[in-house]
Amino acid sequence: MPDRVMTLERIQRLDETLMSRSAALRSAQLDRTLVVVTQTASLSRLWFGIAGGLAAFGGRRGRRAACRGVGAIAVASVVSNGPAKWLVRRHRPSASARPPLITMPPSTSFPSGHAASGFAFTLAVGAELPAMVPLLAPLAGAVAYSRVHVGVHYPSDVAAGVAIGLASGLLATHIHRGNEPAKDAVQEG
Repeated sequence: MPDRVMTLERIQRLDETLMSRSAALRSAQLDRTLVVVTQTASLSRLWFGIAGGLAAFGGRRGRRAACRGVGAIAVASVVSNGPAKWLVRRHRPSASARPPLITMPPSTSFPSGHAASGFAFTLAVGAELPAMVPLLAPLAGAVAYSRVHVGVHYPSDVAAGVAIGLASGLLATHIHRGNEPAKDAVQEG
């Protein structure tokens, strides 16, 4: 048990150090930008919007990528906002130490659902449309970082969310592939 406590204390110290460094980066322009990024990604609106565009304009592969991405978001959201938050029950960063730039969410802090959804969507879409990864990965990274910058998550919450997102993206891709017809039998449109 003492090793676990020491590990948690080290993680907390690292979180506080990284949050202090993030706070030192605050500027009016960066703050406004990251508030917009984090709010746009709330409830996965950003990812659903991209999925809608892929489905509408991306042909058969775009529709498959959109389905994979939305499926991955579903898995990531269930895991990160369900059992992970219920088990850990970590409090959000203290508003007295660093006032958040947005309203503090009422849910617990660990893990970041925003990070989980963004990376799940990116990995799942990228499995079908690899050319989208250079566009989606930095966006998912910006969403993940925005949660620390606006003061509503610790960096370790975000790291756990990224891990859940990647695992969810892999799972959704694997499940979706099992439901596809053989590639030789399908003509691309």
